[in-house]
Parts: sequence; structure tokens; C-alpha cells
Amino acid sequence: MLERKIYHYIEHFYETNKGALLLAGARQIGKTYSIRKFGKQKFKSFIEINFIEMPEAVGIFSSAKNSNDILLRLSALTDKPLIKGETIIFFDEVQLCPEIVTAIKFLVDDGRYRYILSGSLLGVELNNLRSVPVGYMAIKDMYPLDLEEFMWAVGVNKNVISALKSAWENKQPVDDFIHGKMMEVFRLYLIVGGMPDAVNAYKNSNNLQDVMEKQREIIRLYRKDISQYDSKRQLSIKEVFDLIPSELNSKNKRFIIKSLNDKARIEKYQDEFLWLKDAGVAIPVYNIEEPKLPLKLASSRNLFKLFSNDVGLLACQYSAGIQLKILQGDDIINYGSIYENVVAQELLAHGFDELYYYNSKKMGEVDFVADINGEVFPIEVKSGKDYARHRALNNILDCCDYIIPQAIVLCNDNYSIRDKVAYVPIYMMMFIHKEKSLDVKFSLDLSGL
Repeated sequence: MLERKIYHYIEHFYETNKGALLLAGARQIGKTYSIRKFGKQKFKSFIEINFIEMPEAVGIFSSAKNSNDILLRLSALTDKPLIKGETIIFFDEVQLCPEIVTAIKFLVDDGRYRYILSGSLLGVELNNLRSVPVGYMAIKDMYPLDLEEFMWAVGVNKNVISALKSAWENKQPVDDFIHGKMMEVFRLYLIVGGMPDAVNAYKNSNNLQDVMEKQREIIRLYRKDISQYDSKRQLSIKEVFDLIPSELNSKNKRFIIKSLNDKARIEKYQDEFLWLKDAGVAIPVYNIEEPKLPLKLASSRNLFKLFSNDVGLLACQYSAGIQLKILQGDDIINYGSIYENVVAQELLAHGFDELYYYNSKKMGEVDFVADINGEVFPIEVKSGKDYARHRALNNILDCCDYIIPQAIVLCNDNYSIRDKVAYVPIYMMMFIHKEKSLDVKFSLDLSGL
């Protein structure tokens, strides 16, 4: 049984909200498992309607006239009791039945039961639902296991994680023995990744062949879903999806549109990239022209890197034998793309809705630039021994046009600080979170008018 942070989010939501919750994300990341666990533990009656497994339910609910009609039809579909105030109804794969999402407003108003929904962002359907029904349903994105959740899964004691967090907060080195063990766990995470089926396969057998078979199944499922949900552009979407590993392995890791064909233009393929992003299958990281806030205004949609949603899936798509070399820390391998991929997915899972990197012919390239607590925060990712060499990072730190108080280099070595740069063990990326917005209250005084 995997412990997930999303469980506590769901629990808190239903303790403090009267509305419904829609859990969104790519397939195979554990949405259904987390909802079932919560529903069965916290409610006397848990009712599940899956619109893929029960296709007849789509037609049944699509033609319902009101909440009473929906509940009447629901009672005919299930043998579970509908207990007022003690029943939660789970609608799964709701992208196949958008009408049920629209109807949530009336079901919540009815007030007899609680509702939770799940959808896979494999298709454009869910995009059309994100703004409705406002005030009655919240949407929470879910991702594969992050590094901390993976540590829980493989048995790292939470006291050890607390000690790591204390070292991070106090800017101190980690005990050398613990540092070495955490680097082993991190390298294992690069191979297994955060897909629950892959993590469970490792836990059950410690056999990496079993892990890779699960990963290959997920990749096949993603490619199948591309065909299922977008018949008009499925071939070009597959081409982009299949190119992610090789493009990340190129010198600058930027996705080159002409890799698709010599005449390709970004304008023609924008829908493909957007589809993969909205499906939760790929993570775009956009180039910014200047490391200044707000970063979004400085970003370019024509220049970007495209990462996999899970580092384990990415490693699986590379050549056979790379897993063992990663575990052994083989210096021959170029880990750059894999290290950057794991950082991208970690940042996304920690609240950074859109990711950026900086690249300038004059200054050089910095792997990630984030807005943390209202300040520009550059993050370099170094997989080799020369982690102290970072020309671009030095350039923007020294530039008087940019006010950047500090920077981080994520590397394989222990914690140290030199001038404005903190050299941080790569596994400490799990402590980089986007600061939550503060409540700002302002009372307008018009008494003098």
C-alpha cells in the first residue's frame, strides 16, 4: 500500500468544503486508488461509477433531467445503499461524460450525498470543463509519486527525511553515511520513477525487469490513448511523444521542431504539444529572455524543452542496460537529461504550474528559473563532478540588471555554500516548493470624501 500526499489533501477538502472535488491527471498515477482508499475509510457507503468500465452509464446520465433523475438512475446501477449524509459517490473517467460534471452543481445543492470525480487529461474534453461549475467543484491536479513519496514507499524512515529537511533549512551538510544512502535511493528513483504500478513491482520483487515491463505497458497505454482521443492528429502527436527521449538527449535538450520534418513549423504543431501537456504526459519548460519577474511575460512559446511526466518512463525508453549503469553511477553515461527531467517533474508536483529555463547567446543557459516568494530563483542541475563550473549562472548573478540574491546548484555532492550559490544534494529538490500566496486584506477608507 503506497502512502500518497494527495490522500491528506482529499481528507482536508471534505472536512472543510461542502462542494465536490475533481482529481485530474494522466493515467496510471494512482487517482482511482487514492479516491477509493479515502471513500471506503471515511464513509459508510462508497459508490463508484466508472464511465470506461460502464459505457452504458454515459447514456443513462447524459439524458437525465435533474438531480432527482440522476440519483434515481444511479440507484438502479448499484446495489450499494444510498445513506443520507454518509455516502460518497465517485464518478471516474468523467471526460467521457461531461454532462455529469455540469450536473454536479445541482447534486451539490441537493445536499444529500458527497461527490468526488476523477478524469484523465487524455483528450481535450476536460479542458472544456475546467471552469464549470464554478463554486461547486474544485479541481486538483495529481502527479506520479514525488521523491519523498518514493522514499516512504521503499522504506526510508521519516525521521531520516526530517533530518534531511532540517539540514536543508539550516543550510548544513548531511551526515556522510546518510548522504551516500540517499544518493542510492535517488538513483533508484531515476530508474523506477513514480508510477504506482512500477513502484509496487519493485517493492514486490526488487526485479528491475518487472519494473520495466510495467513501464512499457504504461507507454503502450499512452500511445493507444493518443489514437483513441484525437483521431485527426494522432500521428503527429505520436511523433512528438516518441521524440521526447532523443530530443532531451541532444546537446541543448531543446525540442527542435525540424526533428519532425524539415518543413515543420511551431505554428503547425502547437496543438500537439498542448495536447500532450494537457494530457499530463509531457512537461514543457519554456525559455525566458530575461530572469526578471513576472517570468511569464518574459517567456517564449516558440523555444522550449519537453520532458516526460515520469523519469522512470524516460529511462525505460533509453537503451537497454542503462538502468544498471545508473545504479552503479557509471561516469560514461550522460545523466543530464535524466537529472533535468526528475527536477522538472518534482517542481511541477510542488506547485510550480509553469516551468522556465533561461538561455541567452551572450550569458549562457540556466536549467530552471523559478519564482519563489516573489524572488527570481535560478536552479542549475549538475550530474557530473564539475558542478562548480556554471558560467551562465555566474553571469546572471553578477549582472547589475538582475536582482538575484541567491541560486542553487543541485548536484551529487553534500551541502556547501560559496558566495551566492548553494551547492545542494540533488535529493533535496524534494524541499523546493512554491510559496503559497499570502492572504492580503485591504480596507478602503472613503471617510474623507
